[in-house]
Amino acid sequence: MNLVELIVIICSLANPGACSEKHFLFQSHGSLKACMMEAPPYLAQMMAQYPDQRVSRWRCVWPDKAEGNA
Repeated sequence: MNLVELIVIICSLANPGACSEKHFLFQSHGSLKACMMEAPPYLAQMMAQYPDQRVSRWRCVWPDKAEGNA
């Protein structure tokens, strides 16, 4: 398994324009495509802790490439 960086845009339900970008290290099974497919259950579990927010979008990048793609 490889570590990839999962970049998530999280927005407030009360104010949909209030969004923030969060970065998490995520274990994927070898590719960025695999990360995109494996992320939804992880995101659902994470968002259960924040019922007043929603995930707007997410992407996966290799950790050393995250700065250039943000």
